[in-house]
Amino acid sequence: AYLKKFSADVLKIDKTFIDGLGTDPQDAAIVAATITLAGILGMRTIAEGVEHQHQLDELQLMGCDSYQGYLFARPAPADEIHDLLSRTTTTHSGVRSPS
Repeated sequence: AYLKKFSADVLKIDKTFIDGLGTDPQDAAIVAATITLAGILGMRTIAEGVEHQHQLDELQLMGCDSYQGYLFARPAPADEIHDLLSRTTTTHSGVRSPS
């Protein structure tokens, strides 16, 4: 009901489901269903907690729109973020990676 009630345009996929990619078929099914549901509702998806390349590979195959996690960058002090962002480029998949 909340998906219809609030004017959200992005569904975030929780890290607990991302952790199971490649090892837990139920987690993979939940992630795939979430991505499909978001698409049907005209929403985008973002996966949180992406820490391994195999997770990113599976998410890309499933059609996830965006990703965040330690695979891309570790938490950093605010004064270091500007330098990090100035060294990044956007790839065709929407993933920001160091240049």
